[in-house]
Formats: sequence, C-alpha cells, structure tokens
Amino acid sequence: MLASAATSASAVASQGADAPDRAANDHADTAPKDAPVDAHDDKTKDTATERASFEMAAYQDNDAVTVLTPSLALGIDNQSGATLSATYLVDVVSAASADIVSTASPRWTEVRQAGSLYGEYKPRDFGVGVGASISREPDYLSYGAFATVRKDFSQKNWSLFFGYGFSHDTAGRCGADGQCTPFSVFSRNLLRASFNGGFDLVVDRVSLLTLTGDVIVENGDQSKPYRYVPMFTPAAAARVFKGMSADAVNANTIAVDGNLPAGARSDSKPLEQLPLTRHRFALTAKYARRMGDATLRAMERLYDDTWGLMGSSTDVRVIFDLGKRFALWPHARFHVQRQVNFWKLAYVIPNDTSLNFPEYRTGDRELGPLWTAGGGFGVKWYIGRAADPERFSLQLTADAMYTSFLNDLYLTSRIAGIGALGVEGSF
Repeated sequence: MLASAATSASAVASQGADAPDRAANDHADTAPKDAPVDAHDDKTKDTATERASFEMAAYQDNDAVTVLTPSLALGIDNQSGATLSATYLVDVVSAASADIVSTASPRWTEVRQAGSLYGEYKPRDFGVGVGASISREPDYLSYGAFATVRKDFSQKNWSLFFGYGFSHDTAGRCGADGQCTPFSVFSRNLLRASFNGGFDLVVDRVSLLTLTGDVIVENGDQSKPYRYVPMFTPAAAARVFKGMSADAVNANTIAVDGNLPAGARSDSKPLEQLPLTRHRFALTAKYARRMGDATLRAMERLYDDTWGLMGSSTDVRVIFDLGKRFALWPHARFHVQRQVNFWKLAYVIPNDTSLNFPEYRTGDRELGPLWTAGGGFGVKWYIGRAADPERFSLQLTADAMYTSFLNDLYLTSRIAGIGALGVEGSF
C-alpha cells in the first residue's frame, strides 16, 4: 500500500522483490593458492564491481488494461564502501476499462518514463545515501529527492536506519485527440514528505529480522481530472446495487428543464474531489531465514491513514537452491482493506435543482473495501562460468491475482496476471 520516498518504479530483475536471497556458494579458485602475487597487478587491480540488468514486464487484466514495462538498471560497487546505481523504465499503458466506458471515452494509450539515481558511501559501520527520481507522462510530472543514514552496531549484528524524502507532483489534463493543456493553464500540485526509520537485527546465524515504520504527509489535490462520479437522487440511490453496469447507471440520465424527476439519477457527473491533505502510516516487518538449501522470506505490512483507509498485506516466498545453477521459488500474497470514510456506493444529492454535491466523492475502487489474493512462481538460472555461475543470470517470474471489490459500481472482481523476464550480470 505505502510507497516509499522513491516511488514504486518497476522492480528490476537484479534488485526487485522477486530477486532470490541466495547464500554464496563456495567456488573453486581459478589460481593455485600458493601462486605468486605480482605487486604491479595488485596495485592496479580493479576493486569495483559493475552491475547491469534489463527486464521486460507485462500486465494484463480482464478490465481491458494492458501495461508493458521495459526497464534498465546499472550499478557500481567499490570495496571502499561507495555505491552508485541508476534505473530507467518505460510504462506503456493501454486501457478501455469500465471506468473509461462509463464516461463514453475511447480506449487510450499512454507512455510514462521514469528514472532514478542513488549514491551511498558506507566505508565502515556508518553510511549515508542520497538519491533523486523523476517521472514524466503527457499530463503528469513528478520529481523528488531522498536521503538515508545507517549505523551498524555490535559487529553489524544490528543496525539502525533513517530516511527522509520529498517529492513534487503536477497533474494536468489532455484531450481525446492527444492535445494537452499546458500546466500554466491547468494543473494540480501535490507535495509529499516521507519519513522512515527502523532496524535490522541478526536473530541468529541463519535469520534476519527487519522492522520499518513509515510516515508520509501529503498536501495537495490528488483528485483525478478525468474521473467523473455519478450522482443519484435518494429514490434512485435506493435501487443502486454492487456491480451495476455503466449502461444501467446511465439509463436514468433524465433532466427536464433542469429539474430532477423523483427516482432519476442526476444528469450531472461532477469530477472526483478528494481531501487536500492525507497522512499515511505503515509498519512493516520482514523476516528471512536460511533453511538448508532454501530461504524463507515473509513480510507483513499494516497500514492506516487519515482518510480512514486501513489495510494489511502479507507476502511469503520460499526460495529453493537447485544446485549452483538454478533457484526456484513459489510466491503467495494476500491483501485486505477497508474503505475511506467518505466512500459511497451511490452519492446522493437532494431531489431539487440545487445540485448540492457531497464535499468529498470518488469513483476510485482502490479506495473502497476490497481483498486480493495472488500467487505465482519465479525461477533464476545462473549462466556464468563454472568458477562463478552467479555472475550472469536469467530470471522469469509470473503471478496471478484475484481482487474482490466489496461495494463498488461497474466491477465486482478483477483477475490480473503479471510476468517478467530479466537478465543481469556483474563485471
């Protein structure tokens, strides 16, 4: 639920949530242990490790939404404790969902580009990192920066970390013809400050526990400039039911000389309007344990905010090492949430000509009550040389998700699938 200071850019194969935690294997030395060392070679030895990965991800659901996401990640680590990494991705979204159909809009396609840069220096038991990110769509611009500090204690048996991030989002509007209104003419701004802190604890020689707390303060208008919310008279609202189709909702669009007949839906569909401030809170616990040739990874996140939305997310995977060349993991996830406090299946206006719309109104089903269950698998093939097979790898992941919308117009459920194929290497 809760995005961190660096927003949820699609996970790259080498760094994403699906990358397995695999203990280093003991590989044969390529040189005899008693081989003489060339002093000149030792002085000029490269102490840096360069990393590169590429991933192609795809998402599809039964609500006519398709997303293709190619992404690239580059990084370099130096033995001195310096790290530098960069990511770039492109989201190509094509949609003709129920929300779009309900506004009589055609299918649309949009492209988003996002990039990030992060650097860290941690020579011993204290480290500092800074980063920046930017995301651009035809009608949306987001940029931000963040910083982190980490301190190790007791020979790195436990660590404390803290972070702060800031971002600025600007939302605009484009027409069906692809022409966009300049931000100077129409725009909505959102300022976001994020704070997080926590600790890593080595429970024993095979177990690690991480506990993180997040607070995000948002100020600005998050309302979607394309989302229109149907209004109903009291009599019509009484007949509205969960999953009611767009045609059925629109069938009672009747107005005679500006008056609303009893039992008719208002012919006005005002734009969505959300509160201008939101404070988010999350507590996340992660646990990893090595069990022979397998690694258990479990995560639990509890979420709350000042809009009244509360949620819980549970994620579990077990990564099995199949020799030195393969890792395989099943994956399961469950999420449940309650609705925001201004959520309504049918928003009501008085049966008169005043059109007094509710102060807050939304058609975003992600703000309503729902639960999601999903699962899948991942496999990683280490294709490096025999002496170091993990230097290069291929990775495939596939997951399916079922979401039940408990009190929403248009849709009662959604089935979605997401898959990714990636390649990574270190040099």
